[in-house]
Amino acid sequence: QVRLVESGGGLVEPGGSLSLSCAASGGSHSHYQMGWYRQVPGKEREFVAMITSTGLSNYAESVVGRFTISRETGKKAVSLQMNSLKAEDSAVYFCTYQLLVGSYEVWGQGTLVTVAS
Repeated sequence: QVRLVESGGGLVEPGGSLSLSCAASGGSHSHYQMGWYRQVPGKEREFVAMITSTGLSNYAESVVGRFTISRETGKKAVSLQMNSLKAEDSAVYFCTYQLLVGSYEVWGQGTLVTVAS
C-alpha cells in the first residue's frame, strides 16, 4: 500500500515562487508516475504536471515555462517548483502516485497554495 506525504504550499505574492514536495512510501512498483493535480472550489480537479519513474515529464499548458517537476533519483519522491505564480494558480494541490499499467492510484491529502498580494 502506497502512502503519500506532501509538504510545501502556503501564501505567496503574485510573481513569487513556491515549492511542493511529495514522498511515497510502500509499494514495490518499478513503472509508475507521480505528480500533481489541483482543484479550486466548484471546479473539477485539473492536471498540473507528472513525471514517470524513467524521468519523462508532462505539463499542463497553463504552467509550461513556469513550473518544473523533478524527481529524486532512487527515491519515490517528486518536487514541483512553481515560479512566476499567478492568482489563478491558487488551489489545493494534490500529489498522486499512479501505475503506468493498470488502474492503481493513490492521492495525497492536498496542500493549499494561495497567490495573493
